[in-house]
Amino acid sequence: MFDPNSRYIKIQTTTLTDVQGCEITYIRRRFLPRSENLPVLTEIVVTQGDRLDFITARAIGDPEQFWRACDASNAMNPPDLTAEVGRKIRIPIPQPQ
Repeated sequence: MFDPNSRYIKIQTTTLTDVQGCEITYIRRRFLPRSENLPVLTEIVVTQGDRLDFITARAIGDPEQFWRACDASNAMNPPDLTAEVGRKIRIPIPQPQ
């Protein structure tokens, strides 16, 4: 259901039966890892016009891995990481899922 590089690849699914008897399958909640436990590859200072997908493409070679920077920088909302010029974004060493 998910790409092998997805943050959700190892999250279990579960099923809920609603009042009409319909089964609804959904993915369980993903809990964020403790950012201080993630080994840092580099820190990037945000410049004007930076985008998180471009940053992660340059740093780890995959723009769809932006969520790793979010995890390492304690960000729930990805655009928050590039909203302020001069902010440091932690880019972790990609860990197996």
